[in-house]
Amino acid sequence: MTALTLPPQLARPAGPAAILGAGVSGLGARELLTALGIGCTLFDERDQAFTERDAARHPLVVYSPGFRRDHPWLALARAARADCWGELDFASLFWKGRVVAVTGTNGKTTLTEFLVHALNAGGQAAAAAGNIGLPLAQLVAGQDGGRPGEIAVCEVSSFQAEGLRHFRAEAALWTNFAEDHLERHAGMSEYFAAKARLASRSAAVFAGSSVRRYARGAGPLDWADRAVWVETEGLPPDAALAGTVFAQPPQRENFVLAAAWWARAGLDPAPLYAAARTFVLGRHRLSRVAEIGGVTYWNDSKATNFHAVEAALTRFPQGVWLIAGGKGKGGDIAGFVRRLAGRVRELLLIGETAPQLADAAARADIPHRRFDSLAAAGAAAARAARRGDHVLLSPGFASFDQFRNYQDRGDQFEAAVRGLTAAIPVAC
Repeated sequence: MTALTLPPQLARPAGPAAILGAGVSGLGARELLTALGIGCTLFDERDQAFTERDAARHPLVVYSPGFRRDHPWLALARAARADCWGELDFASLFWKGRVVAVTGTNGKTTLTEFLVHALNAGGQAAAAAGNIGLPLAQLVAGQDGGRPGEIAVCEVSSFQAEGLRHFRAEAALWTNFAEDHLERHAGMSEYFAAKARLASRSAAVFAGSSVRRYARGAGPLDWADRAVWVETEGLPPDAALAGTVFAQPPQRENFVLAAAWWARAGLDPAPLYAAARTFVLGRHRLSRVAEIGGVTYWNDSKATNFHAVEAALTRFPQGVWLIAGGKGKGGDIAGFVRRLAGRVRELLLIGETAPQLADAAARADIPHRRFDSLAAAGAAAARAARRGDHVLLSPGFASFDQFRNYQDRGDQFEAAVRGLTAAIPVAC
């Protein structure tokens, strides 16, 4: 018999549940509903429509983050008086342990992974879930709701945060705030409001410098009295972090946010610093691929917005051949390109946004070329770069125009670099 039971907020539905979206979140929701003994039907826009008749037959609806709140399927469900829940929100009803949430435009995956690593290394049971790849619903189902005291460190995207109505966290760590996902949100204020919905549902909020700057003009915040504003920019060196991934930006801001929460939680700082020395950064996050003929090659494929690219460039004082472009997500492309002036030797442009980027680069008088493929851009950069230069894949856009995902994009870049090293000895 399952240890999971329905909470007071949720009555047992009089029929099967509908799951909207057959991706990772949808499959996690199905696993949880099955564990609860609730029948369910999976609907996905690729192969099975959700009709008015389906809405009438499914009194409970659990939807994936890819579904906007105004999606026509959700409108049908609400018109039929169905009880509609986002997957993360629904799963949180059943979690018996503690919750620490992590959000931000960039850095949230690394911060989530690091907190879990540090907590477990320090003897505290913790697991990562949410937007990081393991849906909270799947974690809940696999652990029968978890154990009291166990911490679910939940990465929460704006897509997940915008519809929250039950989810609660003892703390939310908000790394930064910059342009992103404007194909989904109608402007920066709506994007900020989606993130702030998570802050409103957290007992404490640890927020970085860029969050505070935007918050000053965002109007009254119902979580302002619970905010801990953490300085994450222009930080002096920390000798204790030398040799770790947190020694330099952009990862340095993740560590100081973790340390702020860690201290407020009354934890010994020694295990946190020890964990920094053993933490391994996930792939495709400003990782050095190789050095060939004095030129270093860097894979930052996970940089899918402007802020991530600009943060990566702070790592290099000069000599950057930047490979950028991909599927657009809204935002001020011209403004982004203007900010690159003087920071790159040349822009090597790929993907759907290459024409717009090229036009903006021409107006900003930045050297640039367009390429049909990532491999061609990488080869051109290798031919042009000189000793001491850096070839950086930091696209600034989504990958879905030419690749399966950002991992595929990064893998193809690394394969192209390995092709270069086959003829030239690699200096490590």
